[in-house]
Amino acid sequence: MMNGSSFLKELISDCNGTSNPICIFYSDQILKATNYFVPSGYMSRHRFISWHKGIIQERCYLIKRFKEEYILGVYASVVYNDIVISARVSNHNSFLKLLRSCLEFPLPVLVFEYAENGAMNDQGGVGNENRQLLQLNVRLKITKEVANAVTYLHMAFPRIIIHREIKPTNVFLDKNWKAKLSDLSFSISLPEGKSWIKDKVMGTLGYIDPSYLATGIVTEYTDVFSFGIFLLVLLSGRPAILPGSSDSIHDYVKGLQDKGEFFELRDEFGKKSMYAFLELALRCCETRKEERPKMIEVAKEIKLIERSLDAAYV
Repeated sequence: MMNGSSFLKELISDCNGTSNPICIFYSDQILKATNYFVPSGYMSRHRFISWHKGIIQERCYLIKRFKEEYILGVYASVVYNDIVISARVSNHNSFLKLLRSCLEFPLPVLVFEYAENGAMNDQGGVGNENRQLLQLNVRLKITKEVANAVTYLHMAFPRIIIHREIKPTNVFLDKNWKAKLSDLSFSISLPEGKSWIKDKVMGTLGYIDPSYLATGIVTEYTDVFSFGIFLLVLLSGRPAILPGSSDSIHDYVKGLQDKGEFFELRDEFGKKSMYAFLELALRCCETRKEERPKMIEVAKEIKLIERSLDAAYV
């Protein structure tokens, strides 16, 4: 009853009482589908969340469980935030579609469409065991689709939505390798007509905009920086924070560029597209947010890079 009350209050407020698009599963269905959330059923997991594969009524789903020991209390609102905003963007095909929920747990369990190729890992590959880079054309397709999703958050609503958690582990890939952005738990809406809001710092180290980290001020450029790091991770196959050091992937790549060097290219395609990809990523990560492009400009540039890559195939 407590979860249902909070859920309905948030959802009805967000949709002005005109619809309730989320159907319900019962706890016994969820527990049976996940074998009581057994760890061997993980599709992906990180500090606050575990994702499980589950079959209910002969249909495969991704089942998202928030870890109660981290979320209950001060952070409980992020669960309802995820429900409300995921429901709002479910009509866009570059987001993982929220289909149902279950309110019979200490925190709601969310049920999403299934993504056959799973979540990307911290190196921009697929799955926890597969560390191999995806082909460049697939990576460009993924970045284009994620850029389109973030652009939608920034432009489709009266109040700009800032994601704040753009990273590979929040991107799932369906059977056709189409990217689906997920996890809107930390998303925040800017006041209508305003370009910024001050809030506590939330996100993942390595992807957080240093300006936001220093001031607590959230803008659309907060997402642009995170997306730039996302690009660098996909391009290089390295994590946002390099293992065994405190160096970021941005500092590493920028240092190589300043010396006229570049990490080893592992693609069969021409270097031109790779360097255009790199240059765009570094512009997204400029120290002064005023020097970063908007997400709609980023999305347009990625399409141009993709076209140049397509031309290389001919």
